[in-house]
Amino acid sequence: MRAINAGDFLYLLLAMRWTIMLSVIAFLGGGIVGVAIALMRVSQRRWLRWGAVGYIQIFQGTPLLLQLFLVFFGSDMLGMPLPPWFAASLGLSLNAGAFLGEIWRGSIQAVPRSQREAATALGLHYFTTMRKIIVPQAMRIATAPTVGFLVNLVKATSLAAIIGFIELTRAGQLINNATFHPFTIFSTVAVLYFLLCWPLTIASRKLEHRMAVAYNR
Repeated sequence: MRAINAGDFLYLLLAMRWTIMLSVIAFLGGGIVGVAIALMRVSQRRWLRWGAVGYIQIFQGTPLLLQLFLVFFGSDMLGMPLPPWFAASLGLSLNAGAFLGEIWRGSIQAVPRSQREAATALGLHYFTTMRKIIVPQAMRIATAPTVGFLVNLVKATSLAAIIGFIELTRAGQLINNATFHPFTIFSTVAVLYFLLCWPLTIASRKLEHRMAVAYNR
């Protein structure tokens, strides 16, 4: 056991960059999956809708920690071991895709049905209708809940510590093992997470307020 020094706090600050990078990668990867899931959920083909529902039920109905374990240890059993960084990115992306897909599906279905009927009356193809009419309106509706989900995603990256990826939480564990000052170390970790999430929370609330004002107009 040793005393906490400035280098320990610097190590935590440097570890924040990996939390940020993992959050960005998981959000982008989850966004790609989420777009596919959302479009499948509103598809006119039943087998696509049921496939998306199955995906959502699996990833929303099981713990994220278990999903990370399956990706990390499962890849090793298949003879294709993944490093913790890649396994964490993949696991979080697959999980985020299920939630983003539902957020965006709800936003698409929130667009008035008259918009689709007008596009059909004009003879527009399904994909043209989605790309030029429905999706632009749905994006406006989805912005606030999407930013809100990003806050949860940032906090969820802490679970990557379980599979050995050194992000903010794991860095705190390592420093605590050396100094044995858990209250000080993990209080600092909590503050750093707050500093990451607070601006996103404020942005989400402002977007929700702006949408409410626009809707009332």
